[in-house]
Amino acid sequence: MRAIISVVGKDTVGILAKVSTLCAENKVNVVDVTQTILQDMFVMIMMVDISAITCTFSDFSDQVTGYGKEAGLVINVMHEDIFNSMHTI
Repeated sequence: MRAIISVVGKDTVGILAKVSTLCAENKVNVVDVTQTILQDMFVMIMMVDISAITCTFSDFSDQVTGYGKEAGLVINVMHEDIFNSMHTI
């Protein structure tokens, strides 16, 4: 099972490191990541494997989005099934 994590906000040092750390602490494996800086905005999308997650998906999502709120970032965590359903006509 996989999930998508998207991150958008003002660029600061350590965003990728913090999100990756939260993943590692919960046994969420980062499968793929793309990131860029658009002027002064940090934009990242991560594909993660949640098959070995050590907490509920909801708790993980709350942890990651909570970090986003603290850091002034917009972070969304979406289960792959929801992501695929949203993009199916």
